[in-house]
Amino acid sequence: MGFRRQGFGTGRRATPGGTDAYSPIYGDQMVDGGTQAFLDVIAGSGGKPVSEQTPAEFRETVRAGSLALAPPVEELHAVRDTTIPGPGGALPVRIYTPRAVASGELLPIVVHYHGAGWVGGDLDTHDAIARYYAKHADAIVIAVDYRLAPEYKFPSAVDDAYAAVQWASDHAGELGGDALRLAVLGDSAGGTLATVVCQIARDRGTPRIAFQALLYPPTDLRLDSIYPSVDAFGGGDYFLGRADMEWFRTHYLNDSKEEDDPRVSPLASQDLSRLPPALIVTAGYDPLRDEAKLYADRLTTAGVAVEYRCFESTVHAFVSFSALIPTGVEALALVTDRLRAALK
Repeated sequence: MGFRRQGFGTGRRATPGGTDAYSPIYGDQMVDGGTQAFLDVIAGSGGKPVSEQTPAEFRETVRAGSLALAPPVEELHAVRDTTIPGPGGALPVRIYTPRAVASGELLPIVVHYHGAGWVGGDLDTHDAIARYYAKHADAIVIAVDYRLAPEYKFPSAVDDAYAAVQWASDHAGELGGDALRLAVLGDSAGGTLATVVCQIARDRGTPRIAFQALLYPPTDLRLDSIYPSVDAFGGGDYFLGRADMEWFRTHYLNDSKEEDDPRVSPLASQDLSRLPPALIVTAGYDPLRDEAKLYADRLTTAGVAVEYRCFESTVHAFVSFSALIPTGVEALALVTDRLRAALK
């Protein structure tokens, strides 16, 4: 996730996928009004590019931007912070209960992983988003404050993510939840964690995950991978740039050999069969768009039920900035609608 946009009006016309449906020329009416307003805010912020920030600076930038531009805050029956056992010690989580539960009633459970490049983000940056999911999906949401890089490199975040979903399944009854109606959900780096957890759960035989929702996930961190959307939108004009992704990758991985690990690059998996049904959401002006679309196609080929939806007129991480980008609320509504349908 990038937080500074550089340079507009490059005069360069891109043709990803062999069409002229996209242009990196700013102000050409193709980016929707809310997204353009957001890009203007970023352009006028005067902040350093992500690639020039320290992890501490990036975390503060993520926090400030996410809190300022978050979707409306939903009131819920209960929100509590606690810790659960994790592979690195106590693992902080925040548990959202949408409403009072009648005696004998069980609600679905959604385990939520925040984005921000495995380096930033926390329970507060995605609080409004988690609240929205709980309220509108009528589900218990467990948000996971997994360990961040570079202090904790791969596979720390993956190990925490899996430990959290296993804990949710094991303790569902105590939460008033139904372990048979368990979903995982994440945006950006959190989307990668969500789908990786599904692969691990399949291979280990536990827990049973009924659904996965992935918002603009990076699915291929291999440096030799080439996607038209990266070429078209990776220059820094559209919030997330190629340099940002390289910065995240450097902080997250111990060495380049790990890029081929399916827990890093889900597209590197040789077997994508027998995974939970998926909703994959992308943005038209996101460098990660094409790799997420390829992942959706690979899942479909493997026999997994997939719904793919691209919000054509916006940028990476748009859901986090729904106060300026109304399309973000539309995407949130789509996700919760599909969660309700999958977990009924």
